[in-house]
Amino acid sequence: MMPVLLISDVLLFVLIALTVTGLVFAARREPIRRAWRNVLSDPIAMAALAVLMVFVTGAILDSLHFRRALPPAAVVAPAATTAPASTMTSAKTYYSVEVESLLDVALGDPRARREKSYSAPFAHTLFERQSVDLGDGRRARQYPRLKYGAAQLKDPEHDKASDIASRAAWGVTAALGCVCVMGLLIGGGIARRHRIPLRVALHRLCEGETVLAWRAFLASSTILLVVLVPLLFLSMHYHVFGTDRVGNDLFHYAFKAMRTALLIGTLTSLVTLPLGIGFGIAAGYIGGWVDDAVQYIYTVISSIPYVLLIAASVLLMQVVIQSHDAWFDTAAARADARLVSLCLIIGAISWTSLCRLMRAEALKLRELDYVQAARAFGVTPLSIMRRHILPNAFHIVLITLVLDFSGLVLAEAVLSYVGVGVDAATISYGSMINSARAELARDPMVWWQIATAFVFMVSLVLAANLFADAVREAFDPRGQGATRRRLRRRPA
Repeated sequence: MMPVLLISDVLLFVLIALTVTGLVFAARREPIRRAWRNVLSDPIAMAALAVLMVFVTGAILDSLHFRRALPPAAVVAPAATTAPASTMTSAKTYYSVEVESLLDVALGDPRARREKSYSAPFAHTLFERQSVDLGDGRRARQYPRLKYGAAQLKDPEHDKASDIASRAAWGVTAALGCVCVMGLLIGGGIARRHRIPLRVALHRLCEGETVLAWRAFLASSTILLVVLVPLLFLSMHYHVFGTDRVGNDLFHYAFKAMRTALLIGTLTSLVTLPLGIGFGIAAGYIGGWVDDAVQYIYTVISSIPYVLLIAASVLLMQVVIQSHDAWFDTAAARADARLVSLCLIIGAISWTSLCRLMRAEALKLRELDYVQAARAFGVTPLSIMRRHILPNAFHIVLITLVLDFSGLVLAEAVLSYVGVGVDAATISYGSMINSARAELARDPMVWWQIATAFVFMVSLVLAANLFADAVREAFDPRGQGATRRRLRRRPA
């Protein structure tokens, strides 16, 4: 197989590297380390972190792309040439045009599980009646058997319930084993850090007597594993979330959409942060015509309807992509280019709120004594903004970043719903909702596609909001008193 590196993959790995660098930097600064300790000591934040880690893991696995090598029989031999036979002994390797990821390998080949049309969750027949040849010249309208779902059962009507129960039991057993290993690893880390026996560390973990809320993290991880691992076991033989109009497995689609949601929520920060921080601090500290120009720019951008501005920009970028097909060797690369352009467009429009906050904070900080002293000693404005204004206003950047994440995820769903979101080849929760909206009027109703997108998207947004509330309370100076009071109630 040949590794494939898409543009969004590079940007995602850059974000991961920046996150790791930020964690190393925070570990060396006691005030920042104390604030993050306050975040991770909140049980709700740790439970939300467990949910976010599931989405991050799915996004990373789906960002490791490759193309399979085609078998020699599937490759059309080129026309005969005049080259001698001795120079044609080594055959050239050809690769498939379809780009896959490690997540596809972990969840199974989606092409082998594609059905003809709709099927309900855990069903063994199609959702609609079709004309079936009975073999004696007669035809009847029946519910045909699925090619993949419950194909291992000869009599699904009687054997399906027991088969699902047995496979789910194996999944629960595997999940509990993973929880035990995770508990031992966490207890071992606590024992090593505090130099206590492992038995004592496990007792503190179970009683919730640790500085960080590891018990809440382990409890949330247990619930997630007990739910997801059995579903993974069952997805190898059933469509646990059903199939869509063209027979695609929705369980696979739900995990593939994790990457799109996280990219929309994080890649926009690569554009939002430089523009919001740079323009905001410059407008607040320098003032004068710079402040007037920045205020004029973000006032004009904010006055244009959000959806219309993004729609016009996306349609313009789509024309550019379609007129330069030679830039992309696969359909996945073309869809990825539209996804990255959508992230850049949203980031170029949504920096105005951060700019306002940074401008207001810079207006306050420039009047403080240490900034006035630095100015009196002849320190350049650029150095003052870099060494005094930005570090003391960075908590606003962090709070805004985590609070805007859920809004960006919902923005992608809205844009895909109106048809100006990601490419049709890109799987996202918004595109799943958009393709399912027409099926709600059916009788009987096809409800499982929109329900799947709704549950996964709500889980991501809710976990992000709960974690963002803990970050805001820990890094906002006005909210640290409540955090400290809560920490005093915790055992030492």
